[in-house]
Amino acid sequence: MSLKGKKIILAISGSIAAYKAAFLCRLLIKEGAEVKVVMTPAATKFISALTLSTLSKNEVHIDIMNDNSWNNHVELGLWADLMIIAPATANTISKMASGQADNMLLAVYLSSKCPVMFAPAMDLDMWKHPSTGKNLNTLEEYGNILINVENGELASGLVGEGRMAEPINMLRIIKQYFQSKERLFGKKIMITAGPTHEALDPVRFIGNRSSGKMGTALSEVLYEQGAEVELILGPTNVRPTHNGIKIHHVTSAQDMYEKATELFPSVDVAIMAAAVADYKPANYSDIKIKKKNDDLNLELERTKDIAAALGSVKKNQILVGFALETNNEVENAQKKLKKKNFDFIVLNSMKDKGATFGHNTNKITIFKNSGEQLNFDLKSKREVAKDISDVLVKYL
Repeated sequence: MSLKGKKIILAISGSIAAYKAAFLCRLLIKEGAEVKVVMTPAATKFISALTLSTLSKNEVHIDIMNDNSWNNHVELGLWADLMIIAPATANTISKMASGQADNMLLAVYLSSKCPVMFAPAMDLDMWKHPSTGKNLNTLEEYGNILINVENGELASGLVGEGRMAEPINMLRIIKQYFQSKERLFGKKIMITAGPTHEALDPVRFIGNRSSGKMGTALSEVLYEQGAEVELILGPTNVRPTHNGIKIHHVTSAQDMYEKATELFPSVDVAIMAAAVADYKPANYSDIKIKKKNDDLNLELERTKDIAAALGSVKKNQILVGFALETNNEVENAQKKLKKKNFDFIVLNSMKDKGATFGHNTNKITIFKNSGEQLNFDLKSKREVAKDISDVLVKYL
């Protein structure tokens, strides 16, 4: 695949690895991409703007203000199909994570509507520092794509992790990204995510601890691979980063049932990632229930089973389920797979550290209706979403 017609911002921060940016720029141009370069003032100490301007055949942007004129970072952020920050120093990564905008690179980053890749470059001890790890996690949570460091000789003379990825390896990742954007093109995918709240009175509800992070990560990854995504989102503060994802806000299991059954006939895939309440209060009080001296007994009734309802009417759609289990995990997931007529089911176990509600990581096992079982290690939820999408693509 060539990069002909692709518009790429190459952003360079102040690191000895900045010399590699010249090679990356040349490779992108040879592949047909249009490249515009943004540099921090510190980056110009390592490589000249003239070099990058000559290679890219475009003006290099360094300062927000230049000779009493304003360089439009918003316009540049809207122009690109992809922004890649290479090298991304520990200082720049920290500022990206905290939302600072004290130079042109950061202003463009905060204004960009396109996906952003970043390739860290720093010494081994800096790379291993907990604050760096925290900032990397934050950037990935924001939807940025990490191009991981490589192992090798560092500027300090140490040997280890922290070396920026080689330009040829970055080019491969960039091309893979654009290829992945096409593999779900034309497919419409519905995803349920988050908890449901079942009202007891105007103040109280029955709910669960689901954050909606897993379903939201799925919506972002599938959207980036070209799918049209309809996200049915329960009450949560988590939101996808891409404006093109259509969000349907719901509160109760009944709300989610109605929206899911409405959308299901028009989609190619339905992914049931929400933690839907199995029961709701049988009686709703229009006024706040006041505290009394004796106990309060609640009568609960079953909510509608959304997954089973969709499984009973599906035709050519792919239906994907989730199972969060505390015991007999494999047995319970396989029963649910058959009972709900899923094509495959994603199992989480409460016994796995870092794989429960609210975490930014997850550890899954996938069971296919063919009987095949796929095991995965603990990963960020975005990486888990990519694993699920790989399985989904094979079904499609």
